[in-house]
Amino acid sequence: MSTTPTDLDALAATLRAAIGADRVISDRQQLRTYECDGLARYRVVPGLVALPADAAQCAAVVRACVAAGTPFVARGAGTGLSGGALPHAHGALVVTSTMRDIVEVAPDDERAVVQPGVINLAVSRAAAPHGYYYAPDPSSQQICSIGGNVAENSGGAHCLKYGFTTHHVTGLEVVTPDGERVRLGGRAPDSPGYDLLGAFVGSEGTLGIATEVTVRLTRLPESVRTLLAAFGSTDQAGAATSAVIAAGVVPAAVEMMDALAISAAEAAVHCGYPAGAGAVLIVELDGPAPEVDAQFAQVQALCRENGAFEIRIAADDAERALFWRGRKSAFAAVGRISPDYIVQDGVIPRTALPEVLRRIDALSAEHGIRVANVFHAGDGNLHPLVLFDAAVDGQAERAEEVSGAILDLCVTHGGSITGEHGVGVDKAKYLPRMFTDDDLATMHLLRCAFDPDGLANPGKVFPTPRLCGEVPGRRSGVHPAQAAGLAEVF
Repeated sequence: MSTTPTDLDALAATLRAAIGADRVISDRQQLRTYECDGLARYRVVPGLVALPADAAQCAAVVRACVAAGTPFVARGAGTGLSGGALPHAHGALVVTSTMRDIVEVAPDDERAVVQPGVINLAVSRAAAPHGYYYAPDPSSQQICSIGGNVAENSGGAHCLKYGFTTHHVTGLEVVTPDGERVRLGGRAPDSPGYDLLGAFVGSEGTLGIATEVTVRLTRLPESVRTLLAAFGSTDQAGAATSAVIAAGVVPAAVEMMDALAISAAEAAVHCGYPAGAGAVLIVELDGPAPEVDAQFAQVQALCRENGAFEIRIAADDAERALFWRGRKSAFAAVGRISPDYIVQDGVIPRTALPEVLRRIDALSAEHGIRVANVFHAGDGNLHPLVLFDAAVDGQAERAEEVSGAILDLCVTHGGSITGEHGVGVDKAKYLPRMFTDDDLATMHLLRCAFDPDGLANPGKVFPTPRLCGEVPGRRSGVHPAQAAGLAEVF
């Protein structure tokens, strides 16, 4: 049976006794603060909110939820863009944002140990005096938390050279879905046995809650050089990107924005990009100074060969920051030119960029829906922003249709429905476009091994909740999603 208001009242009382009255929220108006993550078009007011102070309190919250048969959802800073932290109306939202201690910075080991609520950029600031930084840099790095980065396997502009969160996490302390505290990995580069650490990173809260994260620190580069190249079209910018990679140059970042995204950024932050550009590339190189200087000249030449009509070179850190300001503000900036928008996230091979971008333009024209493109061109990770006005009849539906068609394009061209934003609730229905039923069933066996009762972030990632009770040897009662009428038994 589903959790009732009376059950939630009893659970709230139990949690107040376990972690303190000031760390449990049950007032309806206060709960509305947590009704969505960064994907605001999905909203659910949680049954209650718990804010544990440490791992012991987090484990106590989970154990209380398990004892009550109540679903729970982990949430960090709430900046996710796939609805992964969307609350459960009859469940508990476990918010780790107050767990913000940087436990240790160990430059000799090139490691840092942090709690999940630590803000991404804070790790680099703590490591900088030792000559190190934390490489994964989502656009929201000033506000997103490490725990959320782990859940979503977040990337960022510099993932072309440095990889995603999974490449920089060597150890975790985790509260499992039954409330046990366990450690996966550690400070060593690798550990024997099955890669449970790799399974957990990117599992979107379905395998438990990270309460401590050991991350790899990267040495600050000797030299960083950044240019902004303006092109007449996205075709030219895409060709330049492919030419740079084909030449054997691996930039730290290659970012592209089209004319509509540039217009939004100019309206929001006045970044001063070249007038009349159909697309701009931001290319950043880092490493030993002689190597960077040689490759930087090569990149400039390749941009000119592929149609760049203006190239600006950042003279100092302030100008470099201005180049990046337009790009990093792009998602929020489209609010200046559209009342509503969908942030999409898909991946394609770099060589397919021109063709896919042309098809997105065609979809935009066919449906009368504008699409602003801003993305990690170096690794083909698209972030089309589908613009619409929900007050205009039919626009929201057409925007959803365009959004889905873009994901179909990505899959058709050998790509993926997500590069770094996760699946969450937003893309669960698209997962069968990439995987067979057998694939999905196999993935779900892993989930059920961690969470046989289906209490950890139910209804996320998989298209329709598959019930662990249907796995031989794992029948453990009615799944919460089934009890709430949100799932059928297969």
